[in-house]
Amino acid sequence: MTIHPTAIVSPKAQLAEGVEIGPGAIIGDEVTLGAGCVVGAHAILEGKTILGERNHIGHGAIIGSPPQDFAFTNAVKSEVRIGHGNTFREYVTIHRGTKDGSATVVGNDCYIMVGVHLGHNTCLADKVIIANNCLLAGYVEVGEGAVLGGGTVFHQFMRIGTLVMVRGGTRFGKDIPPYVSADGENLISGINAIGLRRAGISSETRLEIKRAFKLAYWSRLNVSQAVEKAREMEWGREARVFFDFLAATIRGVCSANRVPESAAEEKKS
Repeated sequence: MTIHPTAIVSPKAQLAEGVEIGPGAIIGDEVTLGAGCVVGAHAILEGKTILGERNHIGHGAIIGSPPQDFAFTNAVKSEVRIGHGNTFREYVTIHRGTKDGSATVVGNDCYIMVGVHLGHNTCLADKVIIANNCLLAGYVEVGEGAVLGGGTVFHQFMRIGTLVMVRGGTRFGKDIPPYVSADGENLISGINAIGLRRAGISSETRLEIKRAFKLAYWSRLNVSQAVEKAREMEWGREARVFFDFLAATIRGVCSANRVPESAAEEKKS
């Protein structure tokens, strides 16, 4: 264990083997750091913040501070829970949950770049990549392997599906279904084909996901009608995930930014 002499570390904090804490960092009473965690200069970890192994906390990051919620009081017992092998670059901010017993959660092997904000009760699955200066409001859910482009903002209570690719400099207030590319305000352009290939999704499964997308977005049915139609058909696991996501929406789902005007055009897509 290596702790810089200018760091302030509570004697109540739980530090595992191999932890490194840089100059000027502050570690609070209820913080737990797993083996191999590295905390950069002037980072602050406070509240009940629990990190697994091999997490890297960049310079000036702040994790576990109170949520930006007028209903929150200091009597609330909430947490930040972080898995293993994550990287949080400089000046990332993560707020703890806003209700008793609740938590802001980050999975494993995520890469969170400079200036990202994760609001209270946000939940990231594994292998999520979030580029610089993205802002996620409270209760946002992000599926496994999603990639969020820099400078993008996400409204509270919305969901972002598995293996989604989001273009930078955009904003979203509706759910983004799994496996798609999102490239405008509450708009999607089609299937995230490159991301699916990189994730090892087979060509047969990619074709089925594309069929599911066409039923949901190019069939002239509304979301409820498309989901109902899909229940009458046989689908593999990934397509069922896609339609289950649509069926569970509360905020509504993003629209397609274009619909083919002819069968010939659809065939080219």
